[in-house]
Amino acid sequence: MIPDILSENDQKILLELARKSIIAAVHHQPLPKIVLTDYSTKLQANGASFVTLTKKGSLRGCIGALEPYQPLVEDVQEHAVAAALHDYRFGPVGSDEIPHLHIEISYLTIPQPLVYASPDELPSRLRPNIDGVILKDGYHRATFLPQVWEKIADPHQFLSQLCQKMGAPSDIWKKQMLQVLTYQVQEFHE
Repeated sequence: MIPDILSENDQKILLELARKSIIAAVHHQPLPKIVLTDYSTKLQANGASFVTLTKKGSLRGCIGALEPYQPLVEDVQEHAVAAALHDYRFGPVGSDEIPHLHIEISYLTIPQPLVYASPDELPSRLRPNIDGVILKDGYHRATFLPQVWEKIADPHQFLSQLCQKMGAPSDIWKKQMLQVLTYQVQEFHE
């Protein structure tokens, strides 16, 4: 899965940073300052993450990056704040919600193209509960983290709902070849 697993200490540091950053952002205060040399080499290295917020078991925000472009510690901070304030599906998190938020961080591998010969073959090429999936059709793209398999276990439904998330008809994956990439995550939460 993840070639460079994060230690329990690194996970704890990222979760604490995410929570402190959300609290500061919601209260319109400066975010915790990140001095890269204060962190492990794994947290200083470029990494891609998704931060997922839930409240009472329901999604409250989820934003991330599919490819690494900045140090992982900065990536987590950016996406924690974005999940709390800028997920277009929800209004900004209010200060009264903060104690009820549950934070989950997904550390992603670099997405790899999935080779398949025909639309009929695609569902059988997916690995439920292992692969996160990215669908691309021209400029449109969408992803589901591997954790989504827990809610949508059937590969056909998984693909159909991912097409809808991409803004395409739910059956487009059955009618044409799409660019498909897969990735894995190291997931950890509070």
